[in-house]
Amino acid sequence: MKAEITTLKNEFTQRLSSTRRGARLARHLAVHRCHTWGIPYSSELSDNAALIVAELAANAVTHGRVAGRDFELRLLLGSGTLRIEVADARGERAPVAAVPSAADSETGRGLLLVDALASDWGTTQRVVGKTVWAELPLP
Repeated sequence: MKAEITTLKNEFTQRLSSTRRGARLARHLAVHRCHTWGIPYSSELSDNAALIVAELAANAVTHGRVAGRDFELRLLLGSGTLRIEVADARGERAPVAAVPSAADSETGRGLLLVDALASDWGTTQRVVGKTVWAELPLP
């Protein structure tokens, strides 16, 4: 895994291995970075960011994984918005927010959660792969 961390004050980028461990690390890094930007641990915004990163990273390693390719977490703290971006190598597999097929299904609710928490979310195609992004309003 290559570490690529930007040095801009309000931007954080990290490449992580496309594994469950990488997805878990993405969530921890996002919460820590938010804290360094003045968004306290266990605040509503920090918890919502953690949930969104967890879902997008889990989707990247589950549905967007290509052997030998990492996924990328990018956080941008703008005026009034925290933007979360997770990029993977599978551009042909765009996420679709759908209701799970069965009430007792254990999967299929993640993007519904992102949709409920984020003020906006979507996808952007890249040269290789796609980026799924979500925005949270700052208090």
